[in-house]
Amino acid sequence: MSIIIRKYRRGDETAISELVCRTLVESNSKDYPSDYIENAVAEHSPEQISKNIADAHCYAVCDGEKIVGTGSITGYWGSTVESYLMTIFVLPEYQGHGIGTRIIETLESDEYFKRAYRTEVAASITAERFYRKLGYEPKNGIRSVDEFGTIRLEKFIGDFKR
Repeated sequence: MSIIIRKYRRGDETAISELVCRTLVESNSKDYPSDYIENAVAEHSPEQISKNIADAHCYAVCDGEKIVGTGSITGYWGSTVESYLMTIFVLPEYQGHGIGTRIIETLESDEYFKRAYRTEVAASITAERFYRKLGYEPKNGIRSVDEFGTIRLEKFIGDFKR
């Protein structure tokens, strides 16, 4: 494997959509019912990917020319002091090799993360443990799944505490 992480390029949205949809079906289906997975797949078309990352910094993880992972960071509802991680996925056969951690490290070195006192992620049930290992804790102490089927996690930067 010759893994590199680079910024999103116009035209990546199709490959990103395919990897997100495949990962949802293969990795997340053990934790979610089929109708949830079908809706999530429908929400990650190439057009929707382009729309979702319009104001974000998106990264592609490549093994040669093949995009095998992705992750994005943006302002939390347009905030300049809070950030939001989104669309973080790694193809199933590449999971467990540190690629997800490298994506988070890349996002945490991005200017959106550095300027924020707090960063949030809506973690899938499947990915909660991964984010917890990287220092993300349940938002407001709530560990249950929200109405979107995710667990809201957050990380405070520096010495800031609520």
